[in-house]
Amino acid sequence: MGVLLLIESGILLFCALIPLFYGENDLFGFVMGSLASACIGMTALLIGKSTKNKEGAMTRRDGYIVVAVSWILFSIFGSLPYYISGYIPSYTDAFFETMSGFTTTGATIIKDVEIIPHGLLFWRSLTQWIGGLGIVFFTVAVLPVFGVGEVQLFAAEAIGPTHNKLHPRISISGRWIITVYLLITVLCAISLRFCGMGIFDSINHALTTAATGGFSTKNASIAYFNSHSVEYVITFFMFLSGINYGLLFFVIFHGKLRKLAEDTQFKWYLMFLIVFTFIVYIGLFVSNTYDGATSVRNALFHVTAIITSTGFTSTDYTQWPPFIWMTLGLCMYFGACAGSTTGGMKSIRIAILFKSMRNEFNRILHPNAILPVRVNGKVIPQSTRQGVLTFSIFFFALVFVGWFFYLAIGIDIAEAYGISLSCLSNIGLTIGYHGCNIPWDDMPTIGKWFSTFLMLVGRLEVFSVLLILTPSFWKHR
Repeated sequence: MGVLLLIESGILLFCALIPLFYGENDLFGFVMGSLASACIGMTALLIGKSTKNKEGAMTRRDGYIVVAVSWILFSIFGSLPYYISGYIPSYTDAFFETMSGFTTTGATIIKDVEIIPHGLLFWRSLTQWIGGLGIVFFTVAVLPVFGVGEVQLFAAEAIGPTHNKLHPRISISGRWIITVYLLITVLCAISLRFCGMGIFDSINHALTTAATGGFSTKNASIAYFNSHSVEYVITFFMFLSGINYGLLFFVIFHGKLRKLAEDTQFKWYLMFLIVFTFIVYIGLFVSNTYDGATSVRNALFHVTAIITSTGFTSTDYTQWPPFIWMTLGLCMYFGACAGSTTGGMKSIRIAILFKSMRNEFNRILHPNAILPVRVNGKVIPQSTRQGVLTFSIFFFALVFVGWFFYLAIGIDIAEAYGISLSCLSNIGLTIGYHGCNIPWDDMPTIGKWFSTFLMLVGRLEVFSVLLILTPSFWKHR
């Protein structure tokens, strides 16, 4: 934990260079935030060394604790620049904004982001980029100081029902994946710059696109730029970031396009994207909302933004027919690929659920038949299938728990449902009359803290957070 906080301290100090360059008044917030993080980090590091685990190894339980608590600590100290600089005077709001960034949710309490200084805007985008692949994952890949414990950290941090390693050593796998992540970010920034976007805006939007986070430097999000080329570039990189990064590594560095074409999860992801885009396009075209070409562009952009949990907007979709709202709401559940930076349930889980349901129908007709569920030609173990079912039940249950909670604090029924699903799926957009303009800052304080809890649960895929809340987790190892 100390090492992680020292890393955050260094990142905050790096961000302090931006207010120095622009001559803005948020420098003090970054310096104080960096010092606070460094002091607590050094203290934790010294305590950790003086009370080193005599067993000499990090257990799986330790890994879950480090992962869950590190996201909270990063958000606590990451919120200090907002709070100390005075641009977000409420610490609750500052913590909300930071947790929304690190979990790549994209919900914001800032009404006018265009008055925020460059340093804070960059930090806001960087929180999403760091959180995209995971705070601990970066540490394991770049600074494998945890020794054998890195396997436990990877198991606790990895997204999806199955964890595929590119290399026997987790640290090397992590570095390869981060290389792909960096490459996508750089190419996205360069492409946006060629489309006419300013250097600062293109860097920030590249960071949040690769992370599928959705923070923008403009109040109107992508609609501000009024550029078809910008929309198509961001749509492409959102789609790319929704693919499993292990697959992207083989495609980019080894030219194995066949691996992508044969991957079950990618095929389901692509199918969802095409089907929902077509449905939204038909809805927009038939309702005479736009002409044919504009309907295709808007349908593709928003379906991609929501399936990948990015949450960018290029127009006010609350003006569309309510039928389309519900279609986009369904997209919030599905998500893109496991092993990517996206939220939601993930396509691989949906595929396993559908295949399992189909098998149950066949089992009724053929009671003695052996009907395995296969993904990429491999039989999915019963334990994995049970895990997927359990995750799905928890996910739906948490959406309804959140729905009832928001209703209890006085939020409208449609908005309450949309907010619950938005936080748990890490999207930031909701369905309802407010849609992309939901006034998060007007939510009661208890609602904001509960929202950050849902964001964290969704980002760490339910079990990593809920597990440490169970009494049996804390019994002797």
